[in-house]
Amino acid sequence: MNKVCVRIFLLTMFVLVISGAVIYFTVDINTIANLHMFQPWSVLLAILAIGVGLVLDGTRLMHMVKISGEKITLKQSVQVVFGNYFLAMLGPGAAAGAIAQVMFLQKAGVPAGKAAVLAMVRTIVSILFLACCLPFVFLHDEGILPGVSNDVMVMVGSIVLLALGILVYGIRNNAFDYAAVRISKRMSSHVMRKHFLQVYRDCKTGIQLLASSPRSMVRVFFESGLSLIFIYMVVPCLMLGLGADVDWLTVMGRMMFLNILLYFSPTPGGSGIAEGGFVLLFADSVPAGTVGVLAVAWRFIAEYLPFFVGLYYSVTVLGRDILDRSMNTEHDI
Repeated sequence: MNKVCVRIFLLTMFVLVISGAVIYFTVDINTIANLHMFQPWSVLLAILAIGVGLVLDGTRLMHMVKISGEKITLKQSVQVVFGNYFLAMLGPGAAAGAIAQVMFLQKAGVPAGKAAVLAMVRTIVSILFLACCLPFVFLHDEGILPGVSNDVMVMVGSIVLLALGILVYGIRNNAFDYAAVRISKRMSSHVMRKHFLQVYRDCKTGIQLLASSPRSMVRVFFESGLSLIFIYMVVPCLMLGLGADVDWLTVMGRMMFLNILLYFSPTPGGSGIAEGGFVLLFADSVPAGTVGVLAVAWRFIAEYLPFFVGLYYSVTVLGRDILDRSMNTEHDI
């Protein structure tokens, strides 16, 4: 438990420094006046939106587990979702969130091998949905990246989507097995080689699992999209509270663009990168001097509230030795 407390303390200090810096460098003479007009009901609306999104995240996981031939309850599924938020920001390594999912799924009775595959599939489906949206996001929003033309962004989004499609098709049909083995042999570390092949195997098994039940796969895909949309709705809800004129398509598109980048962020939960990207994308969309405060409020509702709920579930369901057990789980899988 002492390890958990120390990591929570360090994470809190890290978050406070980042949040303070973001607010400090974005406030101006208009900040207080604009914040004075803020409507508290928007916070409740934002919490409701993320609540619906997290429940949908739980239901899609239930359906993925069902495809694999196992069964979990909605309560157990939601615990997996919150546990992911907790350990992704606190645990060892970039794959800590996936480790948390495996641990909770095992506790719910899902075998370790299937649990690892399901954790991988959950991430793959989310990224695939966002990638499908990217070309339309870039087509609608010409100013998403200053200095880069709309045509270039649409082409980049289309290439990313096409590459993902080819990758999924190739993995499903064993086209990349030889390449994966060759790549692993070039790795100097045995641990890295083993981890790379494990990830490839889990991706392959997960894609084949989804392909085995096309109708269920379509359902999971759209549930993933709805879940993400509701989670991203936190931002326009808060903007409404500031009295901003919200362009929903633009705001949601930019949130999709930002969050697909956060999947590959090296920092815990994307801290620092998320706030900086938010300020860059939304500085002109909200009243003057409020973008930094809004960025911090978004992170608190969408990331830190689920983190503390995940802390509760992790300690009560998995035990106080959660960090030691997560390291053992990472070694086992």
